[in-house]
Amino acid sequence: MTTQDSQPALSLEENILKVLTRDITRTLSAPEIAQAIAAESDWHALLMPIRRAAVALAQSGRLVIYRKGKPADPLDFRGVYRLGLPRQD
Repeated sequence: MTTQDSQPALSLEENILKVLTRDITRTLSAPEIAQAIAAESDWHALLMPIRRAAVALAQSGRLVIYRKGKPADPLDFRGVYRLGLPRQD
């Protein structure tokens, strides 16, 4: 799948990381990320795919899933969550 200018389309995982890279100083919710990726379309349909992609990215160490401000186990979290890039300290 390619975009109109013949560049390959980014995967959902790549899009999530791209959105998080724009402002590395804060975390973002799944709806914020979905709106950034698909502002002109039905971004609600992206919420579950974003959650699945976030779990995969967290398991590979490429992002952190936060629950109540603390890192959460990517295989065992519920409710409202936020996503952020791993800290480089």
